[in-house]
Amino acid sequence: SIFFWFRCFMSLAMLCGCFAVTVVTLLNQQTTLWEGIPPIAALITFFVLICIVGMLEGMQVAFCAAIKIQASDRENSYFAKKTCDLLFKEGENNLSGFMVGRQFFVVASMLCVAHATSVSLEEGEDNLFGVPDGLQAVF
Repeated sequence: SIFFWFRCFMSLAMLCGCFAVTVVTLLNQQTTLWEGIPPIAALITFFVLICIVGMLEGMQVAFCAAIKIQASDRENSYFAKKTCDLLFKEGENNLSGFMVGRQFFVVASMLCVAHATSVSLEEGEDNLFGVPDGLQAVF
């Protein structure tokens, strides 16, 4: 369907635009990141934090799906068995504890990412990519 592909294209275009703005501002040191951090370290930190958040989100989906799997089916993999043993111990509620801790870590990581990637231009400095002031405010 054309509507599906249009949405896919628009999502990809927005993702590429956001990625370009983030990388350019990090490398040009035009963010609110702390003084003295080299641009390449800022870029690496950004990617590490985004990867950690992605893994935590994936773990949430996997653990919620594991609830529906029979215990005998979870024993096919050593690490899957050990992880599920920790999460689903008799009489303990480790899954909800993990979910709460995971959410706190995701929030803390996203606050660090937001602090590191917020665009901060000095007075009189040119806008990113030469865009008008209205669009620069969106960045």
